[in-house]
Amino acid sequence: MNMFTLSAKSCMSHLLLKDTFDKFSFIEGEITTFNKFTLDGFLHKDFFDEKPKRDYAYWREVRDFCFGIIKGKRTPLNFKIILSLAPENFGAFLEEHRLGSFSPEDITGLYLNFHYDGAILQCITGISMRTFCMDKSLEKEWDAYVGNFFKKSEIEREK
Repeated sequence: MNMFTLSAKSCMSHLLLKDTFDKFSFIEGEITTFNKFTLDGFLHKDFFDEKPKRDYAYWREVRDFCFGIIKGKRTPLNFKIILSLAPENFGAFLEEHRLGSFSPEDITGLYLNFHYDGAILQCITGISMRTFCMDKSLEKEWDAYVGNFFKKSEIEREK
């Protein structure tokens, strides 16, 4: 687990206006403006004619909705948005980072927990495994990946 304090302006631009996070799964969110809006990213598969193989919406599918809640003259009082690397990308992540002792089936989520308290925007990384594991190499690689992802995407960090 690692905590990044990010430039709210820079990060919000990437979250709401650009496709930077579009391929991530949207797990859940809560946005407080004049009201508290709670969003669950879990897909209700019965809604679809062709049943999706995934369990969660992609961020790109809810991004505009969240932007509609947030946009305006005033910033939100607070929000939290939880994203995860999409499960179909777990295998490539493990292979790219030479984490052969893990399998994609071992992983429940590789998370980005964005939290804004009205002044400071933070992103806390986290992982979730299906079983207990003493090996912290996956967690360390995920933390490093996220730091590099922010840098490569030019998401500014606060000092």
